Amino acid sequence: MDRLIYTAMTGALHTMTQQATVAHNLANASTTGYRSQTDAFRAVPVFGDGLPTRAFVLDATTGADFAPGIVNETGRALDVAIEGEGWIAVQLEDGKEAYTRHGNLQLDANGVLMTRQGFEVKGDTGAIAIPPESRVTIAKDGTVSVLPSDPKITAVSIIGRIKLVNPPAAQLIKGDDGLFRLRGGGEVPADPDVVLVDRALEGSNVNVISEMVKMISLARQYDMQIKILESAQQNAQQASEIMVLRG
Repeated sequence: MDRLIYTAMTGALHTMTQQATVAHNLANASTTGYRSQTDAFRAVPVFGDGLPTRAFVLDATTGADFAPGIVNETGRALDVAIEGEGWIAVQLEDGKEAYTRHGNLQLDANGVLMTRQGFEVKGDTGAIAIPPESRVTIAKDGTVSVLPSDPKITAVSIIGRIKLVNPPAAQLIKGDDGLFRLRGGGEVPADPDVVLVDRALEGSNVNVISEMVKMISLARQYDMQIKILESAQQNAQQASEIMVLRG
């Protein structure tokens, strides 16, 4: 009897966890460059005296969906999207490197190129600082060029190049901040084959219809597991009554 309770109890618990993942994906359906989170159930044996035949049901985060989102033109000079595979490298406050496809860039008070989340965009030689009163253009290879605001001056100055990388998806893990990092830490060398689309942004890759269907399916699974617990309780009560009568 307790085997049934173990399975149904943990199944119901982690079904709620998966519902939270689905809700998080739906909440980010319009977030630029968002990669939907994926997870799955797995069985884990319970260790201990008298428990070798029991098993828990656990929710395991299997990673993220790396399918590209739809690229939409914005006309904004600091908006970039990645065409196909690849990532934009950013530097965290602790100096470590992370990766994003959120190309809605901006300048801080010092003119340093940043993401909307406040992370510094890495360049080939460090931070990319834009001179004041300049017009910015970003090329397909990540090269950042500026023109003075004076239309009479046509000299273009190259001030840096955004670090674009393309590590294998299996080596990446998603953090709570939405950024991706290498599983073992460290940094990835720049990949010259990664291509940017300027004045455009990549949308989320969340399939809203699929996530809604999954939410309904998980709700039914939860109801089924609760019914199993209720059946186990009824069986236990009936067994106790039988034992009393026989006693």
